[in-house]
Amino acid sequence: MNYGPFKVILGLVFFVTTFSYSQAVIEDNQQLFNDFTYRQGSVYRTASGKPGPEYWQNSADYKIEATLDDQKQTITGKLSLMYTNNSPEDLDFVWLYLEQNRFTLNSRGTLTTPVEGNRYNGDVDGGYTISNLSAKVNKGVSTKSLINDTRMQVFFDEPLQGKGGKATISMDFVYKIPVKGMDRMGRLDTQNGTIYSIAQWYPRVAVFDDVVGWNVEPYLGAGEFYCDYGNYEYAITVPFDHIVVGSGELVNPEEVLTKTQRDRLNDASKSDKTVFIISPEEVGQKTTRLKNSGSSTWRFKMENTRDVAFASSKGFIWDAAKINLANGKKSLAQSVYPIESNGSNAWSRSTEYTKASIEYYSQTYFQYPYPTAINVASEVGGMEYPGVSFCSWKSTRDDLWGVTDHEFGHNWFPMIVGSNERRYAWMDEGFNTFINYYSTNAFNKGEYSSSNRPIRSIIRYLNWEHREGIDVYPDVSGSMNLAYVGYYKPAVGLIVLREYILGPERFDNAFQSYIKTWAYKHPQPNDFFNHMENVAGENLSWYWKGWFYGNKNIDIAVTDVKKETGGYSIILTNETDFPMPVLLNVTYADGSSEMIDLPVEIWQKGDQWAHFLPTSKIIQRVEFDPKKQVPDVNVLNDVWVNTEN
Repeated sequence: MNYGPFKVILGLVFFVTTFSYSQAVIEDNQQLFNDFTYRQGSVYRTASGKPGPEYWQNSADYKIEATLDDQKQTITGKLSLMYTNNSPEDLDFVWLYLEQNRFTLNSRGTLTTPVEGNRYNGDVDGGYTISNLSAKVNKGVSTKSLINDTRMQVFFDEPLQGKGGKATISMDFVYKIPVKGMDRMGRLDTQNGTIYSIAQWYPRVAVFDDVVGWNVEPYLGAGEFYCDYGNYEYAITVPFDHIVVGSGELVNPEEVLTKTQRDRLNDASKSDKTVFIISPEEVGQKTTRLKNSGSSTWRFKMENTRDVAFASSKGFIWDAAKINLANGKKSLAQSVYPIESNGSNAWSRSTEYTKASIEYYSQTYFQYPYPTAINVASEVGGMEYPGVSFCSWKSTRDDLWGVTDHEFGHNWFPMIVGSNERRYAWMDEGFNTFINYYSTNAFNKGEYSSSNRPIRSIIRYLNWEHREGIDVYPDVSGSMNLAYVGYYKPAVGLIVLREYILGPERFDNAFQSYIKTWAYKHPQPNDFFNHMENVAGENLSWYWKGWFYGNKNIDIAVTDVKKETGGYSIILTNETDFPMPVLLNVTYADGSSEMIDLPVEIWQKGDQWAHFLPTSKIIQRVEFDPKKQVPDVNVLNDVWVNTEN
């Protein structure tokens, strides 16, 4: 083909086009709507936000025997775990977390704690002593390991084969139980005995995934956990006069509970009202124990869980009530707390709160999978583990409801939906704070209703010059910022997405589908973004970029209203680079009003938009976001008022 004439014509077109626009380049806002990360799918994770056809994750099954010594204040244990390598590659080693090593003088967490301290202060006289290590693959046995801070690398004599290879790792361990365990675990002295809240108490395997391989971020403080799923059998030996509660099912009640206590637990399993297992008057009484000396061993099991925790004390009040689930299934809400926490406005309502919280989330999002839900009054302000929560023994009224509801909400994020808390606090704390908003409004006909406060209350933070983005890792975030970037800002972002952008029906379909799709799996941020978009049917890149992966603010202004032939032009301005759909309430001089709903696409071509409203009436007032559903940082420009009429 002869391209000569075509080249001449093309050259003339280019010259004319270039000349015509050399003085006025049209700018648009396309960059605000483009994808902000590499969000294409793979065989492991699809573009629709689902696990791919070759998605895999490894698993670890644990058998643990541990003894709590209340004289030496130690935990001594024997651990045996079966690790299954479902990945497509062979492994020469595995990494384990030794999180008790955080409580040493030279740990990274201690050395990165500010001089003035913070919530994550911890004891510095603890840490693991590990012995009798054995790592078996087939016939090969290795005792080689390397410990660095809160990580332990265990080597194999021969590679652990991919696609189903199994290794058995065993070891003995001992450590001192910290008094101050970074507000996640520890010891509380009460008038009837010490309450031991025990977590991060055994060496556990780090996650090996298709995203970064081994997840080996050190345990510093704010960053929480990322765990594989598996089955647990664990036995806790304690002094004879202790009561132990733990994750999962107590499998030997006849060996540790009196007949009266077993009968009361049976009554509680059928009762919507709280039933005492050990009443306040019975605390410390010999009649509440099967033995008068020595020790007792409490045995528990839990299936398909990412962790287990427990609490032990001789000073517990203990009560319980049934949790009603779908299809006739039940669980058991329980609370243990000291005499100091008893009271009608305090912990005597804990089981009521626990029951209501779990029933709401089970009905609304995904059914609670565990046989028990136990709230422990503790020195810990609030911390969650599968089926067990540690909450402050001082909490009362709405504070006790709030912390109980929040910690049990974590059974959905990240216990069921197993995100990486150490990197993405917003995927568990933020999502959980979001569902807490609705459960609180629903509880007891709004007894502690939060109304619309989250939307408006965050604006002051958004205007703060030292604010940070949601995407900042929790251990990097400033201590003054973490509550906002990890909890409140992502929660507000989801409320806005549900109530203002998508609407409840579209949002709920997508959010519930996300939970069901990623239950007991490991979603990444892009999996959430992709899944929400595909189920809701909306490209939300502009929103993820603006709210979740940026630090910009929303400021939509009603700039002017101009009289035109046949109606009015309403002039809107986006004062920032954060586009939003625009909901307007137009009020006329005769007192009537109407709503105008403009899509986010009005901002694709620029930062100003004129909407023509045909009407013969006189406009008296135009207001953006009349229901105050958007965290707009400048409410002063949200309203235009006709001053001439």
